[in-house]
Amino acid sequence: MAFVRLLTSLLWAAVFVVALLFAIKNTEPVTLQFYFDQSWQAPLVFVVLASFAVGAAFGVIACLPPIVRQRRELAGLQRELRLARTTETAPREPARTLAPDVPSQP
Repeated sequence: MAFVRLLTSLLWAAVFVVALLFAIKNTEPVTLQFYFDQSWQAPLVFVVLASFAVGAAFGVIACLPPIVRQRRELAGLQRELRLARTTETAPREPARTLAPDVPSQP
């Protein structure tokens, strides 16, 4: 377990170092052109990270409806299971035996 945590920490440290080096090497300003002669200048690393964040947010929003649907279905199934377990453990009435049909004698 400790080995997995160490490996995970090293992986995150490597990702951080790569992102830091990317940010250091891409500080030159870029100009984004919009419609109606609008423009915006920002460092390249900021533009790349902002576009990544917006894409990740759209991805999370796109995943929400299926997740909500699955959670509702799971809650319904858990409710059914609880109901089935309570009826299983409830004391049952003794089974009634029916008397066989005896023909009446004249």
